[in-house]
Amino acid sequence: MTRAAKPGKADSFEKNLERLDAIVHELEDAELPLEKALQLYEEGMQLSAVCQQQLQEAEGRVEILLKKPGQPGERTPEPFEPEENSPL
Repeated sequence: MTRAAKPGKADSFEKNLERLDAIVHELEDAELPLEKALQLYEEGMQLSAVCQQQLQEAEGRVEILLKKPGQPGERTPEPFEPEENSPL
């Protein structure tokens, strides 16, 4: 059974990835009716897009370690700044 998109709080990345994995396993069943397979495929594509967006948002929060000028080997965290033309 496919799940409808819920308004409000989104599921966690891990929960979405777990559901996507379950969909893949269901789609591997050779006995799956075509209509059910199409529904699962559509849900999987939507979940894939959600997971991709969640990864992009997480990437935007990651700190990049850069070397301090003049002090070899020392690093200081600096916030990650996505490019201006980034789709975020």
